[in-house]
Amino acid sequence: MFGGKRRYEEETHLAKQQFAQAQQDHQREESLRQQRVAQKQQAYQAAVEQAEQQVADENARIDSLVAGLREGDRLAVSRYMEMVLEHSPYPYNFPMERRAGYVPESARLAVEWYLPPIEVVPEHKSFRHVKARKAIEPTTRPVKEIRWLYQRVMAQIALRTVREVFAASAEELISTVEFNGVLRAVSPATGQQTEQPLISMRATREQFARLVLDEPKFDPVQCVRKHFFADVSPHPDELVAVRPVMNFKMADPRIIDPVDIISELDKRPNLLELTPSEFEAFIQNLFTRMKFDTKLYQASGDRGVDCVAYDPDPIKGGKFIVQAKLYTGTVKPTHVRDLWGTVQHEGATKGIMITTSGYGPESYKFANGKPLNLIDGSGLLSLCQQHGIPARIVNRSRKNQQGDADSQ
Repeated sequence: MFGGKRRYEEETHLAKQQFAQAQQDHQREESLRQQRVAQKQQAYQAAVEQAEQQVADENARIDSLVAGLREGDRLAVSRYMEMVLEHSPYPYNFPMERRAGYVPESARLAVEWYLPPIEVVPEHKSFRHVKARKAIEPTTRPVKEIRWLYQRVMAQIALRTVREVFAASAEELISTVEFNGVLRAVSPATGQQTEQPLISMRATREQFARLVLDEPKFDPVQCVRKHFFADVSPHPDELVAVRPVMNFKMADPRIIDPVDIISELDKRPNLLELTPSEFEAFIQNLFTRMKFDTKLYQASGDRGVDCVAYDPDPIKGGKFIVQAKLYTGTVKPTHVRDLWGTVQHEGATKGIMITTSGYGPESYKFANGKPLNLIDGSGLLSLCQQHGIPARIVNRSRKNQQGDADSQ
């Protein structure tokens, strides 16, 4: 046909252009694919390195824990026994908070175990079918029986806890367990949350070894009272407290010896020249001057607690969680929210945050209506003045820097 050669050449030229374009597109896509592969490989390698580091850190932590257990280290034994108790299965509506404090000097372990509310005992004793009315009616359980059953629950928890501690520890490591069962509840008299010890006992390994726990007629309440001289609340339904055989705060491994910072400071000290740990000790010293019974907590593993201040006053007193913020910048609202979480976790009466700087409107808005007290730099200086402590806050060498006593 006429013009066939020209059309063939045009189509061949167009095909070559399309082929060249396809090659360029392929090369571009291949280059992008190679980049994606390289990125994925880098991300994978980073994830592998992170996982390996996490494994190494966990193995190091376990090795440190094992070494501490062999040496009878206070913190290591306390943490290990807390792990044992935390993995002890209980009904879903039982509190999971259990704390352990080891006293190596006397091979004792103090356990603070938070009890379930008395409502775990079913209110109804039985049910009966009333044929005439075609209804099922409950029979209410007597208060005396509820009290008796709840006392058995408390005694069984105490005995089981002691057994688990002795089973998970060597004889030379722990020879005595001091158990305090604490109920966290709202007092009907004050309307405030309280922590009342309802059972307290001390058991030695030798005493406990003589028990026959699978005896069918075994009475746990009589056992702890007569064999271990335990104190069991006669009216747990009314939150009648008992006297603990040992106050847990005396064995709490988070507590460290206080440091007298105030007497070591020069006249009118600049608080911003203190280190974060010195500032924590300064706040502890201040609360001691204010007639509080204070305990200073170590920086690591303290669950957001710098200092605990106890006020023994039966009306306005209680347990106060104190956090110290050595800041020059505004304290973030997240820190205030964290304080509130710590107050709830610790079952405290109030949370107090003290800083050398100040707070923003969001922090005050969150704290409004809650038992939280935010003390800024001027409030801190006012407290110091009231209690004869010549302090000042002058931002010099640490200008535009902030040191958080919780994280450093």
